[in-house]
Amino acid sequence: MITKELLSPQSIVVVGGSDDTKKTGGSALRNLIKTGYNGKLFVVNPKSDTVQGVPSVKSLEELPQVDLAILAIPATACPKTVDYLCSKRGCKAVIIYSAGFHEDSEEGAILEKLIVESVNKAGASLIGPNCIGVLTPNYAGLFTQPVPELNKNGVDIISGSGATVVFIIEAAIQLGLKFSSIYSVGNSAQIGVEDILKHMDETYVHGESAPVKLLYIENISKPEMLLKHSKSLISKGAKIAAVKSGSSEAGSRAASSHTGALASPDVAVTALFRKAGIIRCSSRNELVTVGSILMYPRPEGKKIAIITHAGGPAVMLTDVLSSNDMDIPHFVGNKANSLLEKLYPGSSVANPIDFLATGTAEQLSHIIDACENDFEVDAMAIIFGSPGLTTVYDVYDLILDRIKRCKKPIYPILPSIVNVKDEISAFHSKGGISFPDEVTFGSALSKVMSVEIPETKIELPPVDTKIIRQIIDGADNGYLSPFQVQKLLDAAGIERAKEAVAKDEKSLRNFAREIGYPIVMKVIGPVHKSDVGGVALNITDDETLISEFKRMMKIPSTTSVLLQPMLSGTQLFAGSKREDGYGHIIMCGLGGIFVEAMGDISSKLAPISQTEANEMITSLKGYQIIKGTRGQDGVNETLYRDAIRRLSALCMVAPEIFEMDINPLLGNAKQVVAVDARIRIEK
Repeated sequence: MITKELLSPQSIVVVGGSDDTKKTGGSALRNLIKTGYNGKLFVVNPKSDTVQGVPSVKSLEELPQVDLAILAIPATACPKTVDYLCSKRGCKAVIIYSAGFHEDSEEGAILEKLIVESVNKAGASLIGPNCIGVLTPNYAGLFTQPVPELNKNGVDIISGSGATVVFIIEAAIQLGLKFSSIYSVGNSAQIGVEDILKHMDETYVHGESAPVKLLYIENISKPEMLLKHSKSLISKGAKIAAVKSGSSEAGSRAASSHTGALASPDVAVTALFRKAGIIRCSSRNELVTVGSILMYPRPEGKKIAIITHAGGPAVMLTDVLSSNDMDIPHFVGNKANSLLEKLYPGSSVANPIDFLATGTAEQLSHIIDACENDFEVDAMAIIFGSPGLTTVYDVYDLILDRIKRCKKPIYPILPSIVNVKDEISAFHSKGGISFPDEVTFGSALSKVMSVEIPETKIELPPVDTKIIRQIIDGADNGYLSPFQVQKLLDAAGIERAKEAVAKDEKSLRNFAREIGYPIVMKVIGPVHKSDVGGVALNITDDETLISEFKRMMKIPSTTSVLLQPMLSGTQLFAGSKREDGYGHIIMCGLGGIFVEAMGDISSKLAPISQTEANEMITSLKGYQIIKGTRGQDGVNETLYRDAIRRLSALCMVAPEIFEMDINPLLGNAKQVVAVDARIRIEK
């Protein structure tokens, strides 16, 4: 619950405010005073009548009604303080800097629970505990430095870590990136990153609200809320980038299926971000670089002009853009020659456009005009530093002017952070945003351009919901029987191979005649059939049929033998894994033994659209095999997409499916057929 008192309090009390600005309470009070908070300001400090010139009371009982309380006191004192302020002083918002709560001990968790109970009872908002606070256009509720000057056209940042958000602020200031608001949610006892984002979505007005949201997340406790409101914000025109730390957690959990082994919790995070349209970043520097790029208009395409007066950085930028599917088009012809005549001898306009270390602002103006009007490019990256011999104010002013005037985005890469730090500072003060490193910029731009606006409505292929629910409702937890699996595949419309289960030699012979040779035999019982010798291929006669049956029935845990026709085609894989809170991760790739051996798997969060299914297939490293290569027929991609989407539809109807493998799906130009499948239920 985000109250108006948290966003725009008319009165604030700092409990634990101090004259010592090296202490949390003292620093917080100083920030409120220095940034000109114009509401009523109070301090609770039993040892002083005034603190930093602000009247101080010695006890809570002496306070009048107050909107927001900022607590910089020991954790053990917080529950009673919060309860009194909320119940007796009408407090509707609380920020707790103090640590020593659930992140510290079981005792601390109890204290935190008591605080949440008090604020919930009062209908108040709680930020923290264990945070650095909040910065809105109405007040600076932070205890840290620096306190950036806010700009309504800046970015909003929400962080689960206090120290990290300070480092992010510092990194952003170096690029000239401005902030609209800052929220450090700490332990997220009541309000987490998702709740703040929800509020931003519900109050978003495009053209008035901050257009870019940056998130630092340590734990996604409400994935459905994050997905819903991220998609909603992006559909309204906002852009979101995020770091989710802890990507190595439990990735190697013991799992009984291929899908379970491949679908770590971090795979679910990546799938959720892709579904939502969130740009996932791996570091705070990348986060602020992506955030800075998002402050510029999005290029209409991936053709980039690189303009430079230094060859090395241009080569490195070309490398990183080209390796990330960006296009650096070659400029030739009359217009290129005309531009070259305006530059010093030795310059090059091939792209990168190198106008030498001696290049002038006037020459840069000609280059920008040519890229804007004459050359088929979608954006410009300008690399311009200085050896320290002259000032470059005129060049940076020109760049800033053209950023504002040109329709194509212009990204200034200004690497001389020492030699021309004053010029860069002036550039930032006039509203410019720049990038110090070309490779970091190139990687971030490529990442921005790879993310598309998420689909808001996905229609799935029809499935037989009634039969699916009958089977699931009647099943126990654990692996379903082959018969139940067959019925589910049929109800989902996933084509499967004809098959039969033999428990004795008589039924074995009968089924073999019905299916017809050649036949495939597989044990039923052991989870990984190949590992125990439980698969026999291309059985063509009765004698081999009987001998293989006898051998297989001796394999431990085997209860019967599955018979299928011997089919030909490329072995494919499709599977799903339920990740609690996220829903089902749907995966695809090359099948058979290659699933885990190659790790060439693409994944997305259900439900899966036509576009998403196509992206899943075409993004595989082994896509050329699916497409057909070296004289071998390819796979019918339409049918493969349909199988993936039907698997997604099945999981939407039956959320009790915990793990599901279809491995292999056998695909050729005419059909894609499920040859083997396992489904595990957890209700």
